[in-house]
Amino acid sequence: MFAPRKRTKTLTILAAALLLLGGSLWGFTQLRTGQPAAPALSLAPDQAKPSLTDAASPPVKESVQQPSAEVLSNRVTEYHIDAKLDETNGSLIGTETLSWTHPGKKPVNEIYLHLYANAFSSADSTFMKESGGVLRGDAMPQNGWGSISLTEIRTTDGLSLLHRLQYVQPDDGNIKDKTLVKVRLPQAVQGGETLTLKIGFQVKLPKVFARMGTAGNFVMAGQWFPKMSVYEPAGTRGRAQEGWNLHEYHGNSEFYSDFGIYSVKINVPQNYIVAATGFPTKSAAVKDARKTYQFYADDVHDFAWAASPDFVYAEEPFASDNVPGVRIKLYLDPAHKDLKDRYFYAAKAALASYSKSYGPYPYSTLSIVVPPADGNGAGGMEYPTLITAFGATSDSPGYDLERTVVHEIGHQYFYGMIASNEFEEPWLDEAFTSYAEDKVMEKEYGVNANLTIQSAMITHPQSLDQAAWKYGDSRTYALNVYTRGKLVLMDIERQIGTKQMNKVMKTYALKYRFKHPTTADFQRVLEQVTKKAWGDYFNNYVYNGKMADYAVDSIATDQKEQNGETVYEATVSISRRGASTTPVPILFTFTDGHEIRKEWDGKVPLAEFKVQYKQPLAWVMIDPAYTLLLENQHINNFLKAEVDPSVGFRWNLGIAKLVDALLGLLSW
Repeated sequence: MFAPRKRTKTLTILAAALLLLGGSLWGFTQLRTGQPAAPALSLAPDQAKPSLTDAASPPVKESVQQPSAEVLSNRVTEYHIDAKLDETNGSLIGTETLSWTHPGKKPVNEIYLHLYANAFSSADSTFMKESGGVLRGDAMPQNGWGSISLTEIRTTDGLSLLHRLQYVQPDDGNIKDKTLVKVRLPQAVQGGETLTLKIGFQVKLPKVFARMGTAGNFVMAGQWFPKMSVYEPAGTRGRAQEGWNLHEYHGNSEFYSDFGIYSVKINVPQNYIVAATGFPTKSAAVKDARKTYQFYADDVHDFAWAASPDFVYAEEPFASDNVPGVRIKLYLDPAHKDLKDRYFYAAKAALASYSKSYGPYPYSTLSIVVPPADGNGAGGMEYPTLITAFGATSDSPGYDLERTVVHEIGHQYFYGMIASNEFEEPWLDEAFTSYAEDKVMEKEYGVNANLTIQSAMITHPQSLDQAAWKYGDSRTYALNVYTRGKLVLMDIERQIGTKQMNKVMKTYALKYRFKHPTTADFQRVLEQVTKKAWGDYFNNYVYNGKMADYAVDSIATDQKEQNGETVYEATVSISRRGASTTPVPILFTFTDGHEIRKEWDGKVPLAEFKVQYKQPLAWVMIDPAYTLLLENQHINNFLKAEVDPSVGFRWNLGIAKLVDALLGLLSW
């Protein structure tokens, strides 16, 4: 999922924060050549944008395909779903044949189904209570409630299980939450056996909010059907004992599912166009002014679809050295019909880059849905082989268009194929995808992330391997799971070099395709590739919520006579107030502009440096080039030896609080 940046009105605040972060407010006008400069805000060159083309072209007919024989995953589940859209009231009526093959060894007497749409059934659901009815700045529309209900659940013998349902709330005990339901079985399922259930369900789609719903005649069906929970065999994700992985739908959490097969029929009005996970296996059949699509997808762990009579459809084939062949499909809101080249270019650049870095894209399709402006709540989201861009609010958007597409396609790897548990370790998807996104945006568009600002925004660092809802508010969640996690990966790259980091990331991505890895699995890969222990580093920055923090505490200058000449000896005290990191660069600048550079290993809490020169020391700055990516307290990195009270002053607590407030406005 994409965490959008604030609008351009924050650029003024950003510029102010950059100046403040440059060091100290000590008489800036008095600093001479060699003065540390604040990191610059990177703006991509206009020429990096792909040119636009004339959209006046004949309608494109969507291609149909057939399944391949290749099996990529363990395919624990198989879904056969028929769904009909009632466009008059925004509801779905569906039937589902669910087959689940027990992957463990112990007998199972109950199963659990996710009913995610019930997150929007009332203000009392866990999702609504935790989110306050707001996600990424989009508020739940007034009277926009939605829900899902089971109308039938039977065994293949025809035995009804409706009276065997019990809603459960394993995380918070909120008895009003109905996003997870237990189904008691009439007889146990043994390891290796397959359970098949016939399910009937009805969905009242909410008004678009938090990834799903309706906006006018636009429909986004995400997490819309009764979905099997994950039963983890012993050894999966480090489990000592096999068992269910059970969680409600939370305000910050996303999802975790088994891989499987989906065969889905979707019935809509004849004038609607449907985008979906996978591909159509035949042309849509038309009958009685309605149209039925047949979609198929395998080796995926979810199925989503979108529909609208207004979609402008475009399709292009794409292949590269590491992409054997994929059809890229665009479902554009009319407001973006002239921007198809930008969407195609971003998709191709992302697919080529990620396939080279993390292994070939194994699916035959990639669909991009652009919602209307009032459907923005469905935007910026990933599903297997399908992503959504943000709503078409402008006919000339900035680079958020490309960044969103690049980010969501990155999820096809870390969410889609590697498929970590987003309930419990969301950073393994969001941080890794954000890391990959930055690489593509820099290479293809010249857009460089301002890592110094991003680090300084992290005012409440927390551990990265904790459950999504334990971060509390959405800002803390985003700044840790997206930003701090990404900075950890970039800091590791800074230490081991880009070539070795590329090897680490590709080894991890290939080894754990379709495997649901954990943070510990990534750490093991890192240690195997680098042949180095990373326990202390992970204990500080991953398993605990630490950041680096180095400070110049004091400067004392002593004037001496040496060999008939005046010499100034400065004693500089420096301290480590956070976790240790790689060698810490220190710049000593004298009144005539002369510089001395030193490095400190930063391992001990306190250090003292003595420097001599013919002129007095003017100032000292730790990390003048802002290379310490996990340093978030830049206000104490700089100290001037002497201060003229009429022109300068030292940072104080009030200024620090002001900076924190300004940076807070720049959160996701």
